[in-house]
Amino acid sequence: MNNKKLLGKRIKELRKEAGLTQEKLAELIGIETTSLSGIESGRHFPSLPTVEKIAGSLNVEMKALFDFDHLLPVEQMKVNIIQNIDKLSDKKISFIYRFFEGYKY
Repeated sequence: MNNKKLLGKRIKELRKEAGLTQEKLAELIGIETTSLSGIESGRHFPSLPTVEKIAGSLNVEMKALFDFDHLLPVEQMKVNIIQNIDKLSDKKISFIYRFFEGYKY
């Protein structure tokens, strides 16, 4: 999934968590509802001032809008985990192993 789509999904997720409609958020940030719809669907990338307004209206830091790792497909998550395991110390790998062992069913 490309970054425009991930950003759009994240904005939509945070908007819904804040209990706002597209119409209300668009009004708060001073853009048309169709423009916000285009951002949320990943068709349009917002300008930096718009990103700042979105974050402010949602009461989140700007970086929260770009925290969308949890929106990645599971297969991509698995690839990322495997790539990062090799960078960890033995102590951290041992901790992770014990953590996952606790979640066995």
